[in-house]
Amino acid sequence: ERILEVAKPSALHLIDPWKYESDEVYRDACYGGRKATNQEQMDAVYGRVARRFATQVRDGTVVIHRSPSADAVAAFQQNYFDWIYIDGNHLYEFVKLDLELWYPKIKRRGYITGDDYVEGRWWKGGVKRAVDEFSARINREPIIIGKQFILEVS
Repeated sequence: ERILEVAKPSALHLIDPWKYESDEVYRDACYGGRKATNQEQMDAVYGRVARRFATQVRDGTVVIHRSPSADAVAAFQQNYFDWIYIDGNHLYEFVKLDLELWYPKIKRRGYITGDDYVEGRWWKGGVKRAVDEFSARINREPIIIGKQFILEVS
């Protein structure tokens, strides 16, 4: 809601599988035990999101993609987005994959941004490690604001 209010995008794509993860590593994740303890509860979370944005979905301002990030990326051409915000699976290998897959989808001088650029927590610093490695590879220093990261696409 805040993104729609402040940024006023022509289209906001929400990408999430809304899938419960039963593996022990996700016990403290919102989708693995902290807020949802089964798939039915995750389906309810999806339902709340769909209802919250029903008007915007009807008018095309919001597009909901209920799928894993790695699957959804194929629906978009290169240089499609002005910016993206990643707040998906925080484990290192998933963040690394999201950065690799989504970076080419961003227009030149656009931004790839995300949440939880911190050490520790249940993801054991996976976001920070993946962002640091990726930013070094593309030779771009991340801007860090609180727990948020921003990388400019050159």
